[in-house]
Amino acid sequence: MNGKLLGSLLIGAGLIAGAAMYYLQVYAFYEPVELGPENADGFVAMGAVPLGGSEPVPIPIDGFSGIDSTSSPIRFRACFRVTDDAFDLGTFTPAEDPIPLNAPRWFSCFDAAQIGADLAEGRAAAILGEENVIYGIDRVLAIYPDGRGYAWHQINACGEVVFDGRPAPEGCPPPPAPGG
Repeated sequence: MNGKLLGSLLIGAGLIAGAAMYYLQVYAFYEPVELGPENADGFVAMGAVPLGGSEPVPIPIDGFSGIDSTSSPIRFRACFRVTDDAFDLGTFTPAEDPIPLNAPRWFSCFDAAQIGADLAEGRAAAILGEENVIYGIDRVLAIYPDGRGYAWHQINACGEVVFDGRPAPEGCPPPPAPGG
């Protein structure tokens, strides 16, 4: 076999493998997220944890668009609009260290860099959507004064420790059994 043919085969295999890897990372494992049906008042709800509470309460939203993946608990992203004109961010638990994670480019409603900048500058506020939606993973909501909302999953303090193989710190729920 001559060198040009062998080189071409290697380069071709590398390009195919690279394209497959890109597709798998950006497209293959994401699926649309469906929220439950409308309630009796005619709205779909996203949950948020009230101050002093531990369980999320529904907040009415519309225009929901979300994606998630079973390949990782932190691939959830969502965009929506809060429909309650009397919605008061001050009645909900602020999120600790909210850092929006990048979404695939094709999920264009979610711009992590812009949301992060707006949170840092106070143009949006982050609240806890649900603690331990999956053990060690919290759902965080960023809400703008005009009602635009965004949600993502991020690792919480308990998850950071337990996922590194260390015992759960004081105040954390017990981690699930291995394989469970």
